[in-house]
Amino acid sequence: MSMSDPIADMLTRVRNGQAVGRRFVLMPYSGIKEAIGQVLVQEGFISRVEKVEEGRFPALRLYLRYTEDKSPVIQGLKRISKPGCRVYSKKDEIPWVRYGLGTVILSTPRGVLSGRQARQLGVGGEVLCEVW
Repeated sequence: MSMSDPIADMLTRVRNGQAVGRRFVLMPYSGIKEAIGQVLVQEGFISRVEKVEEGRFPALRLYLRYTEDKSPVIQGLKRISKPGCRVYSKKDEIPWVRYGLGTVILSTPRGVLSGRQARQLGVGGEVLCEVW
């Protein structure tokens, strides 16, 4: 079965894993998913990302973070740019998420960056998702 939107699948796996209190989630590996995971680590939403070489195909393991009272650190994930409707943002128009409490993840010419990093570097790109 082919998957038309692997990034949306990744976000759904994270959402579902947190809903049932998992320590980590597994998903098929791709470079863009690993880059998104690294941005989530840098922004403090997940604890770490690792590539797993067990089995036939490589997988990506994201370790989820929870607060002291066992509620997930990630309160929401939203896919913005979709395969049927791409959304791009200029460097001056990078959206703010929840008045700066969340972050937007962009695919730029300099790689996959958070909104804060893209503003500092002065680059725009495709708005992949919002995290808060």
